[in-house]
Amino acid sequence: MDRHPIEIQIERADTAIVSEDFDTLMGIYTDDAILVVTPGVNACGKQEIREAFEKIAVYFKNGLKLAQNGMEILESGDTALVLANTVVSAPNYPPTERKATYVFHKSVSGNWLCAIDNSYGHEVVQVNA
Repeated sequence: MDRHPIEIQIERADTAIVSEDFDTLMGIYTDDAILVVTPGVNACGKQEIREAFEKIAVYFKNGLKLAQNGMEILESGDTALVLANTVVSAPNYPPTERKATYVFHKSVSGNWLCAIDNSYGHEVVQVNA
């Protein structure tokens, strides 16, 4: 069975993040993309996203590891919702599985680009007490 182009893009993004190849990584995002840095803190646009990933690399002592442990892609026209079990680990961070949520947009050239990158999934939901 052929792999979905979005699955391949996510693999490219994971590889770029781990190798700290931020130029390649920025090519996977839309110009106005949003990255959830931590719940309640977002980076908007490629410049902020790049700066966030540079800080993330330092935080994880330049040893961040990513793996996908299951993924569902729901596609409608030029929009796709991706639900993934993303495993994050680093020398100072034990393996942790996140229920990630991503939104991809298909460009006019046919490339799938990430518009919303939320590796925290529903953890971003604030419960009103």
